[in-house]
Amino acid sequence: MNDIPHDLLGAIDRLRKEHNAVILAHYYQDDDIQDVADFIGDSLQLAKAAQTTNADVILFCGVHFMAETAKILNPERVVILPDLTAGCSLADACPAPMLQRMKDKHPGAKVVSYINCSAAVKAISDVICTSSNAERVVRSIPASDEIIFAPDKNLGAYVSKQTGRAMHLWPGTCIVHETFSERKLIELQSKHPRAHVIAHPECEAHILAYAHFIGSTSALLEYVRKTDAPTFIVATESGILHQMKKVAPTKELIPLPGMDENCACNECPHMRKNTLEKLYLALRDLQPRIEMDEGLRQRALVPLQRMMALG
Repeated sequence: MNDIPHDLLGAIDRLRKEHNAVILAHYYQDDDIQDVADFIGDSLQLAKAAQTTNADVILFCGVHFMAETAKILNPERVVILPDLTAGCSLADACPAPMLQRMKDKHPGAKVVSYINCSAAVKAISDVICTSSNAERVVRSIPASDEIIFAPDKNLGAYVSKQTGRAMHLWPGTCIVHETFSERKLIELQSKHPRAHVIAHPECEAHILAYAHFIGSTSALLEYVRKTDAPTFIVATESGILHQMKKVAPTKELIPLPGMDENCACNECPHMRKNTLEKLYLALRDLQPRIEMDEGLRQRALVPLQRMMALG
């Protein structure tokens, strides 16, 4: 593929130094990409890492909205994504013009948008959240204000239950987290009665009802590290198991399957578009780059800054 060198890891290291580049990778990337990254994290951790880096080039191993977020926070830096077509079902399900129509029906409502959305959606939002801080963000909004929560209805419903805030929920879902099988979860619990079920709040409510712990990707990782249980049934994208095995090598980790026996439904197909070879080519050519209109970037920056200010 386009003169891929035999010593791929060595070539990546040389280019990283040559371009003063930082490689950021989400927990849902393939194992080999996680292992070559300078920083691994969930959406909030990666946003903070992008904001504080001293690198000239940010190579973002994740999906398009994540690289967009890095560019919003770092307009002066080159931001590249190994595969520009690596999208997100949540971001795709919430076009900005349609969200604007929902806003028009609820004038005065505050729009809280999950970070899994496009720059155009961020630009018409009041504040951004991640699964790590969604409850804190919602609690920061005065009780007298209406709230529109987009684009993940499952995360929105979970936050609504936790905070007691009624919200208008955009009807979006993650293609991975909506596919987990309740029947298979019950079967696994029967086989592993001492197992702790841990779940991401993007899962549907009937899956969350079985969970011993619900949290963001980084929170799930920390729960596995510190909790004295022998076995964990993991209801989130299976890429996180690579880091879980590192922090808890003696514990049994069981990824919750999807409903279809014949597919890797607990793997995000968009995240898996990035490969080590594409990472090398992106770093070699400094392409494909994330570019955006400066006016759009500035509008999208405001709700991100509000989120950062909340901690």
